[in-house]
Amino acid sequence: MEHLVQRSIATMHHRFHEPLTLDDLARSAMVSKFYFLRVFSRVTGVTPGRFLSAVRLHEAKRLLRNTSLNVADISARVGYSSTGTFSRRFSESVGVSPTKYRCLAYERRSTRPTTADGLQPSATPHAAAPVTPARQTGPNTVHGTIVAEEHTLDSVRLGVFSSPILQGHPVTTAEVSAPGRYFLPELPSGVWYLHAVARSDAAAAVVPAGEPQLLVDMVGPLRFGQNTDLHVNLSLRPFTWSRPPILSALEGLDPLGRVPGRAA
Repeated sequence: MEHLVQRSIATMHHRFHEPLTLDDLARSAMVSKFYFLRVFSRVTGVTPGRFLSAVRLHEAKRLLRNTSLNVADISARVGYSSTGTFSRRFSESVGVSPTKYRCLAYERRSTRPTTADGLQPSATPHAAAPVTPARQTGPNTVHGTIVAEEHTLDSVRLGVFSSPILQGHPVTTAEVSAPGRYFLPELPSGVWYLHAVARSDAAAAVVPAGEPQLLVDMVGPLRFGQNTDLHVNLSLRPFTWSRPPILSALEGLDPLGRVPGRAA
């Protein structure tokens, strides 16, 4: 049934500016909405509504980077009837306001050397750096091994987030050598998702020449109480059509480019 989900995701990418409903998406997959919801969530890890929201906000990021359209016009182009609602959801998901994101994208392009995909070359791998935890930190840790078969990587960006979609502010991030071991200490109690993102120079059929092949993995939900120590291995694989777009503007996790696997 994956082809039905893929068809509905293609509909999202081509009709994100329309007021799509669950019924519309189920019809595009030619199944009942209850069956569609169940299958879609199983294949992608998120609901159709959350996936569609990520597609819209990812397109908004592209328009902010590559056009001079104002925020109100971009809001309307990606399917929002209220600029205020758009700005709030963008800020929550990307981690900065639309205006701030446009400024950051400009600064990254103009003040530092970039690779072909618009990102800065990776810095030297470093240990975990806490990023304003949303809750009180505790002696919780997660550690394991990162593998990326048949891919040569210099480093991998790790982030612990509250969502299976890579969005918002992480509770901690790190850049670590890959392949190899990682260790993230001082994680707050709660339910979190561990995301990993890397770039590979290897050619990929779904990625045009000159653009990066993103390798990703996500593990969760991970539940931390007090003194929780989890062993979690990460296996990086190419970003495919079934993964929601990356929304967080955190440098190194934001690919500043197209969605790998998206149909042109």
